[in-house]
Amino acid sequence: MEDSKKINPKIEESWLNVLEDEFQQPYFKALKQFLIKEKQDGQVVYPPGNLIFNAFNLMPFDKVRVVILGQDPYHGAGQAHGLSFSVPDGVKVPPSLKNIYKEINDDLGFDIPTTGNLESWAKQGVFLLNATLTVRAKTANSHKDSGWGKFTDAVIRKLSEHREGLVFLLWGRFAQGKAAHIDASKHCILESAHPSPFSARNGFFGNKHFSKTNEYLKGQGLTPIDWSIPK
Repeated sequence: MEDSKKINPKIEESWLNVLEDEFQQPYFKALKQFLIKEKQDGQVVYPPGNLIFNAFNLMPFDKVRVVILGQDPYHGAGQAHGLSFSVPDGVKVPPSLKNIYKEINDDLGFDIPTTGNLESWAKQGVFLLNATLTVRAKTANSHKDSGWGKFTDAVIRKLSEHREGLVFLLWGRFAQGKAAHIDASKHCILESAHPSPFSARNGFFGNKHFSKTNEYLKGQGLTPIDWSIPK
């Protein structure tokens, strides 16, 4: 009987194995009920259910090489698709991502893309994780207290504990607060201001995190990330 009550979300198998205990915790069961109630109350929730774990489903646990931590999904129609800072093809590039592209252009000389779809990064092992995986339409941070924070803290801890030589890019105070879950003796942590237009000039521009990430990876004998975006 107990097994019939288990929560088994549609998530890539290696992540399911790593996070299986987390899915059975009371807070995660409460989170599931919270999301069900949002929909029962007629709220529109982004991203669509099949894309909530998109960042996880694009790569197995042991293929993660770089973690870019965002806060919560975009809350406009058609924007969120389960990858931090990313939007699907055909959707206007958001301001923070425009600034990320500007820094890549300055750092590495790559052309500034016209698409905001970062799936090509994800397929290389860049884990585009939002700290909160869902949001109510038109209401930023509306799900921040729903339980997702505990879940993604656990995700970061699992990566820190069971992997070595990862690069964590922590932009802004919120992301930097997650550094407490990362073992800096095993991993590379790069911190700067957030790429938002409100803070990018306070230390994001010029951080050279993309070349520094590749230098670290090469030092580990790993293939660097191709930060260019296919046209």
